[in-house]
Amino acid sequence: METGNHTSVTEVIVLGLIEDPTLCSIFFVVFLGIYIVTILGNISIITLIRRSPQLHTPMYFFLNHLAFVDIGYSTSVTPIMIVSFLRGRTTMPLGGCIAQLGSDVIFGTAECFLLAAMACDRYVAICFPLLYSTYMSSRVCIVLLVASYLGGCMNASSFTGCLMTLSFCGSNEINHFFCDLPPLVKLSCTHVYIAEISPAISAGSIIVITLFIIVISYVYILQSILKMFSTEGRHKAFSTCTSHLTAVTLFYGTVTFVYIIPKSSHSPEYVKVVSLFYTVVIPMLNPFIYSLRNKEVKEALRKLIKKIIH
Repeated sequence: METGNHTSVTEVIVLGLIEDPTLCSIFFVVFLGIYIVTILGNISIITLIRRSPQLHTPMYFFLNHLAFVDIGYSTSVTPIMIVSFLRGRTTMPLGGCIAQLGSDVIFGTAECFLLAAMACDRYVAICFPLLYSTYMSSRVCIVLLVASYLGGCMNASSFTGCLMTLSFCGSNEINHFFCDLPPLVKLSCTHVYIAEISPAISAGSIIVITLFIIVISYVYILQSILKMFSTEGRHKAFSTCTSHLTAVTLFYGTVTFVYIIPKSSHSPEYVKVVSLFYTVVIPMLNPFIYSLRNKEVKEALRKLIKKIIH
Protein backbone atom coordinates (compact mmCIF):
# COMPACT_ATOMS: atom_id res chain seq x y z
CA MET A 1 0.00 0.00 0.00
CA GLU A 2 1.13 3.53 -0.69
CA THR A 3 0.61 6.68 1.34
CA GLY A 4 1.56 9.49 -1.04
CA ASN A 5 5.09 8.62 -2.12
CA HIS A 6 5.76 6.52 0.98
CA THR A 7 5.31 2.82 1.56
CA SER A 8 3.02 2.02 4.48
CA VAL A 9 4.89 0.31 7.34
CA THR A 10 3.51 -3.10 8.33
CA GLU A 11 6.63 -4.45 10.03
CA VAL A 12 9.48 -2.94 12.00
CA ILE A 13 13.21 -3.73 11.96
CA VAL A 14 14.80 -3.48 15.42
CA LEU A 15 18.50 -2.81 14.82
CA GLY A 16 19.55 -4.09 18.23
CA LEU A 17 22.15 -3.06 20.78
CA ILE A 18 25.29 -3.35 18.61
CA GLU A 19 26.27 -4.46 15.10
CA ASP A 20 29.80 -5.83 15.56
CA PRO A 21 29.63 -9.64 14.96
CA THR A 22 32.31 -10.46 17.55
CA LEU A 23 30.68 -8.36 20.26
CA CYS A 24 27.30 -9.80 19.30
CA SER A 25 28.57 -13.31 20.08
CA ILE A 26 29.96 -12.19 23.45
CA PHE A 27 26.84 -10.19 24.34
CA PHE A 28 24.62 -13.13 23.39
CA VAL A 29 26.30 -15.30 26.04
CA VAL A 30 26.36 -12.48 28.63
CA PHE A 31 22.73 -11.44 28.31
CA LEU A 32 21.45 -14.99 27.97
CA GLY A 33 23.18 -15.62 31.30
CA ILE A 34 21.65 -12.45 32.78
CA TYR A 35 18.18 -13.49 31.63
CA ILE A 36 18.52 -17.00 33.08
CA VAL A 37 19.76 -15.59 36.40
CA THR A 38 16.86 -13.09 36.39
CA ILE A 39 14.24 -15.80 35.90
CA LEU A 40 15.77 -18.24 38.37
CA GLY A 41 16.45 -15.54 40.99
CA ASN A 42 12.96 -14.09 40.94
CA ILE A 43 11.26 -17.51 40.84
CA SER A 44 13.39 -18.46 43.86
CA ILE A 45 12.18 -15.36 45.74
CA ILE A 46 8.54 -16.16 44.90
CA THR A 47 8.95 -19.82 45.93
CA LEU A 48 10.75 -18.90 49.16
CA ILE A 49 8.07 -16.40 50.20
CA ARG A 50 5.21 -18.78 49.45
CA ARG A 51 6.81 -21.72 51.28
CA SER A 52 7.99 -19.76 54.35
CA PRO A 53 5.20 -18.90 56.86
CA GLN A 54 7.42 -16.32 58.59
CA LEU A 55 7.49 -14.32 55.32
CA HIS A 56 3.69 -14.15 55.00
CA THR A 57 3.61 -10.45 55.87
CA PRO A 58 2.59 -7.36 53.83
CA MET A 59 6.23 -6.47 53.06
CA TYR A 60 6.91 -9.86 51.47
CA PHE A 61 3.49 -9.92 49.85
CA PHE A 62 4.61 -6.90 47.82
CA LEU A 63 8.09 -8.36 47.30
CA ASN A 64 6.49 -11.52 45.90
CA HIS A 65 4.70 -9.44 43.26
CA LEU A 66 7.77 -7.27 42.64
CA ALA A 67 9.63 -10.47 41.69
CA PHE A 68 6.77 -11.43 39.34
CA VAL A 69 6.83 -7.95 37.77
CA ASP A 70 10.61 -8.16 37.30
CA ILE A 71 10.18 -11.45 35.42
CA GLY A 72 7.59 -9.83 33.15
CA TYR A 73 9.64 -6.66 32.74
CA SER A 74 12.75 -8.54 31.67
CA THR A 75 10.84 -11.01 29.49
CA SER A 76 9.14 -8.21 27.55
CA VAL A 77 12.55 -6.95 26.36
CA THR A 78 15.44 -9.38 26.87
CA PRO A 79 14.50 -12.38 24.63
CA ILE A 80 14.09 -10.19 21.53
CA MET A 81 17.39 -8.45 22.31
CA ILE A 82 19.12 -11.86 22.64
CA VAL A 83 17.69 -12.97 19.28
CA SER A 84 19.01 -9.76 17.67
CA PHE A 85 22.57 -10.76 18.68
CA LEU A 86 22.18 -13.87 16.52
CA ARG A 87 20.43 -12.26 13.57
CA GLY A 88 22.06 -8.83 13.65
CA ARG A 89 18.61 -7.27 13.54
CA THR A 90 15.08 -8.46 14.30
CA THR A 91 11.95 -8.00 12.19
CA MET A 92 8.62 -7.65 14.00
CA PRO A 93 5.05 -6.89 12.87
CA LEU A 94 4.09 -3.30 13.72
CA GLY A 95 1.32 -4.57 15.99
CA GLY A 96 3.78 -6.83 17.80
CA CYS A 97 6.16 -3.92 18.28
CA ILE A 98 3.41 -1.79 19.85
CA ALA A 99 2.39 -4.77 22.02
CA GLN A 100 5.97 -5.11 23.26
CA LEU A 101 6.01 -1.45 24.24
CA GLY A 102 2.68 -1.86 26.05
CA SER A 103 3.96 -4.88 27.97
CA ASP A 104 7.15 -3.06 28.95
CA VAL A 105 5.17 -0.04 30.20
CA ILE A 106 2.72 -2.19 32.19
CA PHE A 107 5.46 -3.93 34.16
CA GLY A 108 7.66 -0.84 34.49
CA THR A 109 4.77 1.22 35.87
CA ALA A 110 3.66 -1.58 38.19
CA GLU A 111 7.21 -1.65 39.58
CA CYS A 112 6.97 2.08 40.40
CA PHE A 113 3.69 1.58 42.28
CA LEU A 114 4.92 -1.52 44.12
CA LEU A 115 8.07 0.27 45.29
CA ALA A 116 5.86 3.10 46.58
CA ALA A 117 3.55 0.60 48.34
CA MET A 118 6.57 -1.05 49.98
CA ALA A 119 7.75 2.38 51.21
CA CYS A 120 4.32 2.96 52.77
CA ASP A 121 4.53 -0.46 54.39
CA ARG A 122 7.91 0.39 55.98
CA TYR A 123 6.52 3.76 57.12
CA VAL A 124 3.59 2.14 58.94
CA ALA A 125 5.77 -0.64 60.39
CA ILE A 126 8.30 1.79 61.90
CA CYS A 127 6.13 4.81 62.73
CA PHE A 128 2.97 2.97 63.86
CA PRO A 129 4.12 -0.52 64.95
CA LEU A 130 1.14 -1.12 67.26
CA LEU A 131 -1.34 -0.35 64.49
CA TYR A 132 0.59 -2.13 61.73
CA SER A 133 -1.77 -5.10 61.40
CA THR A 134 -4.75 -2.72 61.22
CA TYR A 135 -3.34 -0.22 58.73
CA MET A 136 -1.71 -2.89 56.54
CA SER A 137 -4.53 -5.41 56.55
CA SER A 138 -4.99 -7.98 53.79
CA ARG A 139 -7.69 -5.80 52.25
CA VAL A 140 -5.40 -2.74 52.12
CA CYS A 141 -2.58 -4.81 50.58
CA ILE A 142 -4.87 -6.18 47.87
CA VAL A 143 -6.18 -2.69 47.08
CA LEU A 144 -2.62 -1.38 46.71
CA LEU A 145 -1.68 -4.37 44.56
CA VAL A 146 -4.70 -3.96 42.25
CA ALA A 147 -3.94 -0.23 41.99
CA SER A 148 -0.35 -1.07 40.93
CA TYR A 149 -1.41 -3.34 38.08
CA LEU A 150 -4.32 -1.10 37.09
CA GLY A 151 -1.98 1.90 37.02
CA GLY A 152 0.36 -0.06 34.74
CA CYS A 153 -2.48 -0.92 32.35
CA MET A 154 -3.75 2.68 32.26
CA ASN A 155 -0.28 4.09 31.58
CA ALA A 156 0.30 1.50 28.86
CA SER A 157 -3.02 2.43 27.24
CA SER A 158 -1.87 6.06 26.97
CA PHE A 159 1.24 4.87 25.08
CA THR A 160 -0.42 2.35 22.78
CA GLY A 161 -3.52 4.50 22.29
CA CYS A 162 -1.46 7.41 20.97
CA LEU A 163 0.47 5.14 18.62
CA MET A 164 -2.77 3.72 17.24
CA THR A 165 -3.74 7.21 16.06
CA LEU A 166 -0.61 7.52 13.91
CA SER A 167 0.10 6.39 10.35
CA PHE A 168 3.50 4.81 9.76
CA CYS A 169 5.36 5.05 6.46
CA GLY A 170 8.84 5.40 4.95
CA SER A 171 11.73 3.99 6.98
CA ASN A 172 10.85 1.08 9.25
CA GLU A 173 14.14 0.81 11.18
CA ILE A 174 14.33 1.41 14.94
CA ASN A 175 17.77 2.22 16.35
CA HIS A 176 17.13 0.49 19.67
CA PHE A 177 17.13 -3.02 21.15
CA PHE A 178 13.36 -2.95 21.80
CA CYS A 179 10.29 -1.05 20.64
CA ASP A 180 10.40 2.16 22.66
CA LEU A 181 8.06 5.12 22.15
CA PRO A 182 10.43 7.82 20.72
CA PRO A 183 11.82 5.68 17.86
CA LEU A 184 8.31 4.45 17.02
CA VAL A 185 6.96 8.01 16.85
CA LYS A 186 9.83 8.88 14.46
CA LEU A 187 8.46 6.32 11.99
CA SER A 188 5.17 8.22 11.78
CA CYS A 189 4.37 10.13 8.60
CA THR A 190 1.47 11.96 10.30
CA HIS A 191 3.25 13.70 13.15
CA VAL A 192 0.86 14.34 16.02
CA TYR A 193 2.21 16.36 18.94
CA ILE A 194 -0.19 14.74 21.41
CA ALA A 195 1.33 11.34 20.59
CA GLU A 196 4.59 12.51 22.18
CA ILE A 197 3.33 14.75 24.98
CA SER A 198 0.51 12.58 26.36
CA PRO A 199 2.63 9.49 27.21
CA ALA A 200 5.39 11.76 28.57
CA ILE A 201 2.93 13.47 30.93
CA SER A 202 1.44 10.13 31.98
CA ALA A 203 4.79 8.43 32.65
CA GLY A 204 6.37 11.54 34.18
CA SER A 205 3.43 12.03 36.55
CA ILE A 206 3.64 8.44 37.77
CA ILE A 207 7.39 8.70 38.37
CA VAL A 208 7.04 12.00 40.26
CA ILE A 209 4.05 10.87 42.36
CA THR A 210 5.47 7.48 43.34
CA LEU A 211 8.92 8.94 44.06
CA PHE A 212 7.27 11.69 46.17
CA ILE A 213 5.43 9.03 48.21
CA ILE A 214 8.70 7.14 48.74
CA VAL A 215 10.66 10.25 49.77
CA ILE A 216 7.95 11.47 52.18
CA SER A 217 7.68 7.98 53.71
CA TYR A 218 11.42 7.86 54.36
CA VAL A 219 11.49 11.37 55.79
CA TYR A 220 9.02 10.25 58.46
CA ILE A 221 10.85 6.95 58.89
CA LEU A 222 14.13 8.80 59.46
CA GLN A 223 12.48 11.10 62.01
CA SER A 224 11.11 8.10 63.92
CA ILE A 225 14.46 6.29 63.85
CA LEU A 226 16.31 9.36 65.19
CA LYS A 227 13.82 9.59 68.09
CA MET A 228 14.63 6.04 69.21
CA PHE A 229 16.75 5.86 72.35
CA SER A 230 18.17 2.40 71.68
CA THR A 231 21.06 2.17 69.22
CA GLU A 232 20.13 -1.44 68.57
CA GLY A 233 16.54 -0.38 67.86
CA ARG A 234 17.73 2.24 65.37
CA HIS A 235 19.96 -0.27 63.61
CA LYS A 236 17.19 -2.89 63.42
CA ALA A 237 14.65 -0.37 62.11
CA PHE A 238 17.00 0.98 59.46
CA SER A 239 18.19 -2.49 58.41
CA THR A 240 14.61 -3.39 57.40
CA CYS A 241 14.70 -0.51 54.90
CA THR A 242 18.15 -0.90 53.32
CA SER A 243 17.11 -3.46 50.70
CA HIS A 244 14.17 -1.35 49.59
CA LEU A 245 16.24 1.83 49.55
CA THR A 246 18.88 0.15 47.40
CA ALA A 247 16.26 -1.08 44.90
CA VAL A 248 14.58 2.36 44.78
CA THR A 249 17.91 4.16 44.23
CA LEU A 250 18.90 1.88 41.36
CA PHE A 251 15.52 1.95 39.61
CA TYR A 252 14.60 5.63 39.98
CA GLY A 253 18.20 6.74 39.58
CA THR A 254 18.35 5.38 36.04
CA VAL A 255 14.74 6.19 35.08
CA THR A 256 14.99 9.82 36.16
CA PHE A 257 18.17 10.33 34.14
CA VAL A 258 16.02 10.02 31.03
CA TYR A 259 13.75 12.83 32.24
CA ILE A 260 16.33 15.13 33.89
CA ILE A 261 18.79 15.38 30.98
CA PRO A 262 17.31 17.32 28.01
CA LYS A 263 16.19 15.11 25.13
CA SER A 264 18.37 17.05 22.70
CA SER A 265 21.46 15.68 24.48
CA HIS A 266 20.24 12.08 24.33
CA SER A 267 22.34 10.10 21.88
CA PRO A 268 20.94 6.71 20.77
CA GLU A 269 23.84 5.02 22.59
CA TYR A 270 23.04 6.87 25.84
CA VAL A 271 19.37 5.89 25.65
CA LYS A 272 20.30 2.26 24.97
CA VAL A 273 22.66 2.05 27.95
CA VAL A 274 20.19 3.63 30.40
CA SER A 275 17.29 1.54 29.07
CA LEU A 276 19.45 -1.58 29.27
CA PHE A 277 20.16 -0.99 32.92
CA TYR A 278 16.60 -0.49 34.16
CA THR A 279 14.90 -3.05 31.90
CA VAL A 280 17.47 -5.87 31.93
CA VAL A 281 20.05 -5.46 34.72
CA ILE A 282 17.89 -4.25 37.64
CA PRO A 283 15.38 -7.16 37.40
CA MET A 284 18.40 -9.47 37.81
CA LEU A 285 19.83 -7.51 40.76
CA ASN A 286 16.63 -7.21 42.83
CA PRO A 287 16.57 -10.86 44.06
CA PHE A 288 20.17 -10.48 45.26
CA ILE A 289 19.42 -7.14 46.93
CA TYR A 290 16.46 -8.58 48.85
CA SER A 291 18.22 -11.82 49.80
CA LEU A 292 21.80 -10.77 50.57
CA ARG A 293 20.80 -7.65 52.54
CA ASN A 294 17.81 -9.11 54.39
CA LYS A 295 18.22 -11.24 57.53
CA GLU A 296 14.63 -12.55 57.44
CA VAL A 297 15.00 -13.80 53.87
CA LYS A 298 18.37 -15.42 54.63
CA GLU A 299 16.92 -17.11 57.73
CA ALA A 300 13.88 -18.34 55.78
CA LEU A 301 16.18 -19.68 53.05
CA ARG A 302 18.31 -21.49 55.64
CA LYS A 303 15.22 -23.13 57.20
CA LEU A 304 13.83 -24.11 53.78
CA ILE A 305 17.14 -25.70 52.70
CA LYS A 306 17.38 -27.53 56.03
CA LYS A 307 13.80 -28.79 55.60
CA ILE A 308 14.49 -29.99 52.04
CA ILE A 309 17.71 -31.78 53.07
CA HIS A 310 16.03 -33.56 56.00
